[in-house]
Amino acid sequence: MIVERSAPPPKRILPEIDAAARIDAFAARIRGLPPRQRYGLALGLGLLTAGALPPVGVVPVLLLTLPGLVWLLDGSGGIWRAFAAGWWFGLGFFAAGFYWISEAFLVNPERFAWMIPFALTGLCGWMALFTGVAAAVAWRVSGPGLGRVLALAGAWTLAEGLRGWVLTGFPWNLMAYVWSGSAEMMQAAAVVGAFGVSLLTVAAMAMPAVLANTRMPAWRRRGGAVAGAALLMALVWVGGAVRLANIPQTMKWQPALRERQFLRQIGLSRSPGFATRTVVIWPETASVFALNVDDEHRARIAAAAPPGGFLITGALRVTPPRVDPYQVWNSLFVLDAGASLIGVYDKSHLVPLGEYVPLRSVLPLEKITESATDFSAGPGPRTVVVPGLPAFSPLICYEVIFPGHVVNPDQRPEWLLNITNDSWFGHSAGPYQHFASARWRAVEEGLPLVRSAGGGISAVVDAYGRVVARLELGARGVLDSPLPESTPTLPLFARWGNDIAWAVAIIFIITGFAIPRRG
Repeated sequence: MIVERSAPPPKRILPEIDAAARIDAFAARIRGLPPRQRYGLALGLGLLTAGALPPVGVVPVLLLTLPGLVWLLDGSGGIWRAFAAGWWFGLGFFAAGFYWISEAFLVNPERFAWMIPFALTGLCGWMALFTGVAAAVAWRVSGPGLGRVLALAGAWTLAEGLRGWVLTGFPWNLMAYVWSGSAEMMQAAAVVGAFGVSLLTVAAMAMPAVLANTRMPAWRRRGGAVAGAALLMALVWVGGAVRLANIPQTMKWQPALRERQFLRQIGLSRSPGFATRTVVIWPETASVFALNVDDEHRARIAAAAPPGGFLITGALRVTPPRVDPYQVWNSLFVLDAGASLIGVYDKSHLVPLGEYVPLRSVLPLEKITESATDFSAGPGPRTVVVPGLPAFSPLICYEVIFPGHVVNPDQRPEWLLNITNDSWFGHSAGPYQHFASARWRAVEEGLPLVRSAGGGISAVVDAYGRVVARLELGARGVLDSPLPESTPTLPLFARWGNDIAWAVAIIFIITGFAIPRRG
C-alpha cells in the first residue's frame, strides 16, 4: 500500500517579521562591505545627503543616507575604520555642498583657475575631518542600535560647533538647514538654535537604523523608538505652526566701468518714492571707493540718501594718507544727505584667500580679490546706533552664518542687516545656501533681517524667518519694504545661545554610552 503525504501548508509570515528580515539583510550587506566598497558607499551617501540642502531640499533622502552611515559604523570593527567611513561621508557631503566655491576662482580664470582643485579638495577634506571625528566618537562610546544613533547625533552636533570655531570657523550647511523650506520647522531655532535643530534632525533621520540586527520583541520596541522620533519631529512642526499662527562681480573693479556702476546705484536709489524713504541700503562693496578718504565720491554718493534719511553702503576703508602701516578694511558706512559719516563698521570674520592669505609668509599665493594687501579684521559684533533709525547689527557677507555670534549681547539691536556680494558665485547653489543660513539667524535672535546682496538674493525677513519681500538671484531692481517688528519676547536662544544645544548633545552621547550595546 502506498501512502501519499500531502505537502504541509506554507508558513504564514507576518508582514512585520518579513520587513524586519529585509532590513536586517540590507543592513548586513552594508556592514559586511570590504574597505573600498564601504568607503565608496560612504562617499556616495554623503553626496546624496547634500541633496537635502537648499536649493534642492529633498529632505526624505536623509532617511536613506543617515541610517546607511550608522550601518557603516556598525561594521567598522575599529575606531580608525569608523573615522574613515565618517571622513568619506563628509567628503561627499561637502564636495556636493561646496562645489560653487570654484565659481569665485573663475572670475579671473587665467590667474586663479589652477587653484580650484587644491582649494576645493583642501576645504572639503578639512571639513570632512569633523564628520570623521563624529563618526569615531559614535563608534567608540556606543554599540549598534539606539545608543549609536543618539551618540552620532550628539557627536555630529558638537562637530558642527567645532567647525564653526576652529581656525575662525566655517559653519556652512549645518544639517538644520535642510528645513529651510519650512518656516514651521525653523521655529525650533528660537529655543535650541540651528545647532540644536541639527541634533534633532540627525537623531530622527538616522533612527530607522535601529530596526536592523534585532529580534522580536525588540523589533516592536525599536519600532517604538522610530515612531517616537517621527512624533518628535511632528511636534516640532506643530509647535512651529502654533508659533507662527500667534504672531502679532567680474567687472565692478575695472576703472572704466566702476563709475558707471556707481551712477547706476544712485539712479536706482532715487527711483519713485525716494523722498518718503527712511534709509537706502546698498550691498557689500557697492562703492569701490574708500569713502573715509575720498571726499569727492562721498559727496556724490550722498545723493542716494533720502531727505532727512540715510544711506548704508558697503565700501572700503583705508588708513589716511601718510599714516603707517597702510591698512584696508571691508566696511559698512552710514551717510546722511550731507555726506557726513554717521557710523562705520569693519568686518571681523574675513574670508581666506578672498580677503587675506592664511600663512602668507609660507604660502606663495595671492588673493583672488583686487589688491595685494590683506584686509584687516574689525573687533567683532557691534550695534550701530543712528539717530532716527532703530539700532541694528551689521553683518558683512558670511558673518551672518555664525549662530550665536551675530549680535552684541551687551547692547542688543532691533534688527539685523546683512550686506553681501554673492555675484562671485553666479547662479550656483552658493547664494541660496547663504540666504537660507541668514534666515535662521532671524529666528534664533527674534529679530527681523534685511539683506542687500550684490547679485542676489536681497530680501526682508521677519523675526520668524519668513520672507516678507525678495529680489531674486541675478535680478536688478529696488526692494521697497517696511521693517518688520521683532518678537514680543526674547527667544530662549537669544538668552542662552548655543549652550542648550551643547548640553543636549552631551546628554545624547552619555545616553548612547549608557544604553546596553546589544538588544
